[in-house]
Amino acid sequence: MRPDTPAENVDHTAEAARLERTAGLYPEDAEALLIQAAAHLELSGDRPAATTLYDRLLSSQAGLENPYLVRALKASNLWEYGHEAEARAIIDGIRAASPRDPAPWVIVAESLEAHDELEAAEETFTEGARVLLTDVEEPPYSTHPLLFGRHRVRRMLGVAHDEWDTVADLLHSSPVSLDELHDPKRVWSLGSDNPAELAAEISRLRAELGTYREALSRPFPVAVLHWPAGELTELVEAYPTLAAEYPSHEEHLATIEGSLRELAASGTPNLGIVTGTVPSYEAFAASEMASPGEAELLPQYATTLAARGRAVEWPPQRGAGCWCGSGRVYEGCHGA
Repeated sequence: MRPDTPAENVDHTAEAARLERTAGLYPEDAEALLIQAAAHLELSGDRPAATTLYDRLLSSQAGLENPYLVRALKASNLWEYGHEAEARAIIDGIRAASPRDPAPWVIVAESLEAHDELEAAEETFTEGARVLLTDVEEPPYSTHPLLFGRHRVRRMLGVAHDEWDTVADLLHSSPVSLDELHDPKRVWSLGSDNPAELAAEISRLRAELGTYREALSRPFPVAVLHWPAGELTELVEAYPTLAAEYPSHEEHLATIEGSLRELAASGTPNLGIVTGTVPSYEAFAASEMASPGEAELLPQYATTLAARGRAVEWPPQRGAGCWCGSGRVYEGCHGA
């Protein structure tokens, strides 16, 4: 979650520096921490410094988990301080790449919307929906902002509702409908002398605030721990007591998929997978003053990774690669 606290309430420059230091201590979380640091720099007004952080991430030799997210954030930031041409070039590149993550689509579309490029914003929202939601029965939670943003822009353009607008209406849980919240003729009645208009606008604002709070309070996923083959071999060799937990890598993968399906069948929402590494696990065990060979530590480690934002949503979206890292699409691998 990127910060949005006004500058008068927090020292964003100091917080960015703290996050950069923390990223040096925890390289496995550096991407998420530096994205947060760049957000604080944007809020402090130092947008060039934020761009420097984005460039640092993009030039990282270790590779990024979400490179298109970083590119989208960089483009949005660049446009805000006068680098429109470069921002547009990055946005065009992201659209051409068709990422399977909804966040880059939403960020670049909202950037276009913020600069009154409504037709381009609508096209971008629609492209993202087409890539991520074609033949998808139930849009994942992460794609809801894509549909809501598309609905908003299409209302401003005055175009008729289509099937995805109807889906957005159904997904919207607030007592005030999306059509009313996104009405381009909506009267900003806070400056009105009419009590009825004032009351109606307060009701709409409360509904928007409730939706925003719900998004902020959404808990981190119920995550299952996944070990890649090499990491699992190293883990069991170093800590033989864990062999009973992991008889083989194939059984480990089957157990993950089976556990997640059982949780889904029981009605547990917001499921995910976190991938462990031996150095990270050993560091966690040391912080807990426990032995890495204790099996009871494994679920705590998974929860900690999820709380750090390391979880990948399960099940993967249609056409996305399988979570196991086989290189095959999920439907042809563990999702078969």
